[in-house]
Amino acid sequence: MSLIPSFFGGRRNNMSDLWDPFQGFPFTGGALSVPGEKASFVDTHIDWKETPEAHVFKADLPGVKKEEVKVEVEAGKILQISGDRRVEKEEKNDKWHRVERSSGKFMRRFRLPENVKVDEVKAAMENGVLTVTVPKAEVKKPDVKAIDISC
Repeated sequence: MSLIPSFFGGRRNNMSDLWDPFQGFPFTGGALSVPGEKASFVDTHIDWKETPEAHVFKADLPGVKKEEVKVEVEAGKILQISGDRRVEKEEKNDKWHRVERSSGKFMRRFRLPENVKVDEVKAAMENGVLTVTVPKAEVKKPDVKAIDISC
C-alpha cells in the first residue's frame, strides 16, 4: 500500500493510526484554491464535482449542527464554508484512552468559475453531510449570421 496516491488527489485509505508529519500545518492549497487560503483548523474533507447543470460541493461534517455552519459567497466569486465543531463536555470522572475526533473552527474557500448563478446557491445538511449546489448559468453561443457570397 502506497501513501503517494493520497497526495495527488486519490482517495485516502483508512490509515488513521499512521503518523502524519504534516498534520495541522497551514498549507495553502493547489491550483483550485484561493490565494491566501489557510488550511482548516480541523480536517474538513470536501468533494467538488461539476455536472451539466451545477457545481456540487459535499462536506463531511459529522456531529455538526446546521446552525454551526456558515455558507457564504464573497464578492460573487468565492464560496466559503466555515463553522465550529464543538468540544465534547468532559465530565470530572472521565478517563480518556484515545482522542481522534477533531474539534475547533474550520474554513474552506473555493474560487467559483465565471458561469455560475450566485443568487441561486442552495445548501442542505443531511446525516452529517453538507451539500452546496451552485447552479450554472447558460453559456450563450454567439449569433452566427451567414453571408451570401456574390460573383
